Amino acid sequence: MNVVSLHPNPPREPSSVHVLGHLLGSTPDGQWTVVDESGATWTCRRAASCLLRPEPGDTVLVSGPDRYRLYLIAVVEQAEASASCIEAAGDVTLTAMTGGRVSLESSSELRLHGGRMLNLAASKATCAVTEMDFCAQSTEASVGHLRFFGKALESVVDRMVHMARTALRIVDETDQLRAGHVDHEARETVRVHGRHTVVTGQDLVKVDSAQIHMG
Repeated sequence: MNVVSLHPNPPREPSSVHVLGHLLGSTPDGQWTVVDESGATWTCRRAASCLLRPEPGDTVLVSGPDRYRLYLIAVVEQAEASASCIEAAGDVTLTAMTGGRVSLESSSELRLHGGRMLNLAASKATCAVTEMDFCAQSTEASVGHLRFFGKALESVVDRMVHMARTALRIVDETDQLRAGHVDHEARETVRVHGRHTVVTGQDLVKVDSAQIHMG
């Protein structure tokens, strides 16, 4: 007996999937759950090209060759557009080819944060800010030539050490030193000269040498 099918050419489900939906959330194994306008639920992986991190409530585009190989390829509309996060797994490199420039701009605040280390390398760097606060537990710098210009310099430290082969300090007006004890020592010559030179002591003034020349 021959069996005749009532549907000689039964309709087949389309192999490819391309739908818009709302993101419900992610699963512990890294899958994303999306519900489309018809109420159907899709489980997919995030495509490597989708750098904007999806958030629950976002409108996303899901595409793939079949329902078993689906990818969240783009965030079409954010539920909360006031904050966005660009993220990728592994190392990230931004490269401008053929001498192009890379610019990072912010109308309010720009932050650079490295969990373990922050490296900056360039043949020339320019930093121009109106006001800067710098805080570090330890700083070490190696500079071939350093030149500093400013209107005022204030340093407050517990201990200061300067070591130099030759030092020169020129003060146009007043040079003052206030200390509990002052000790100056030279291996060869000490010279103190001024149009008017005054050396005073409240209790004692002592001059000691093998030879003393006065006048």
